[in-house]
Amino acid sequence: EVQLVESGGGWVQVGGSLRLSCATSGLTFDDYAIGWFRQAPGKEREGVSCISSGVGTTYHADSVKGRFTISSDNARNTVYLQMNNLKPEDTAVYYCGALKYGGSWCIKGALYDYWGQGTQVTVSS
Repeated sequence: EVQLVESGGGWVQVGGSLRLSCATSGLTFDDYAIGWFRQAPGKEREGVSCISSGVGTTYHADSVKGRFTISSDNARNTVYLQMNNLKPEDTAVYYCGALKYGGSWCIKGALYDYWGQGTQVTVSS
C-alpha cells in the first residue's frame, strides 16, 4: 500500500519559517516525482514545488521562488519543503503527491497518482 504522510505544518508569524516533510512508503522512490501543492479556502489547488523522478530536478512556482526550497532524502524516501520568509498568502493546507516518472510537468497536479492527507500552514500577521 502506498502512503504519503505530511508533517511539519503549524502556525507561524509573517517572516517566519517552517519545514514540511513528506514521508513515502510502498513505492519505488526513484520512479516518482514528488510535488507539494496547496489549497486555501475558496481557492483552487496550486502547485508549489516539485522534484522530478530520476535526476531530481526541482521546480518552483513563481510565487515561492527564492523563499521555498524542495529537497529529497532518498535514504529516508522523504521529501522536504523548506519555507522561509512566510507571508499571509502562504496560508493553506499543503499536500504532497507522487507522480510516476514525473518530469518537468510535475508542478501540475492533475496527473498525480497518490496524495497525502495534508497539513495546515497558517501564517499570521
